[in-house]
Amino acid sequence: MSKQNCRIAALQMVSGPRVADNLAVAGRLLEQAVEQGAQLVVLPEYFPIIGASDSDRVKARENYGSGPVQDWLASMAQGHGLWIFAGSIPLTAKSPDKMRNSSLVYNPAGECVARYDKIHLFGFSKGDEHYDESAFIEAGEQPVALTTPFGRVALSICYDLRFPELYRGLAPVDLILVPAAFTDTTGRAHWEILLRARAIENQCYLLAVGQGGKHENGRMTHGNSMIIDPWGEILDRKLKGPGVVIADLDHARIAEIRESLPALAHRKL
Repeated sequence: MSKQNCRIAALQMVSGPRVADNLAVAGRLLEQAVEQGAQLVVLPEYFPIIGASDSDRVKARENYGSGPVQDWLASMAQGHGLWIFAGSIPLTAKSPDKMRNSSLVYNPAGECVARYDKIHLFGFSKGDEHYDESAFIEAGEQPVALTTPFGRVALSICYDLRFPELYRGLAPVDLILVPAAFTDTTGRAHWEILLRARAIENQCYLLAVGQGGKHENGRMTHGNSMIIDPWGEILDRKLKGPGVVIADLDHARIAEIRESLPALAHRKL
């Protein structure tokens, strides 16, 4: 079966502590994306909740397969007849005091067809900023890519971006997804550089969708959601605030670049 071209969209948010409010915002953005012809949409990391503390996310976790956020995602995918990649939601873990940071994929029938649990857990300490995801998240173990009508899609979440071997192990893919809640400190220094590098070295499209702005808990996230083509060109982007980033995924563009510069075929390791 030949791969179809499609319009892909990133839904940038500034999520707060109330799940219902965040789902309402996500729903409005999703409708805007559909109006612009999107067939595949991606939500950011922690789109349903960013509370006052990490424990708020743990409290909001759902059992895989059932729960208000998962029911909403299935309903939206089926109602709009499109693919929804749910950046990440908190799911139950083996440890009772931790969560899995999980990306779920819903097809146009509203079926959950893939799950990826974040493998690399963020740690950062500089000045007044301190983050230790391992304190409340149970790491995933399995890289995930799935086949869709629009090609092979690699899943990842936020800090995974810094580990190119994750994507190279899944290559070749047509699209890399990076839902994130990048801090503004690390984002200003590294976000765009790392994103463009991952697209260039894997000669594929890359969609990165962030939390982008000042949250109720005072945290500032970097935003800068963008879609990048296989040559590293930025096709669309949004700096801060809620909004839609949208562009076309063109398989002829992928083929052209891989033919003129067959780096993937030249791999030795």
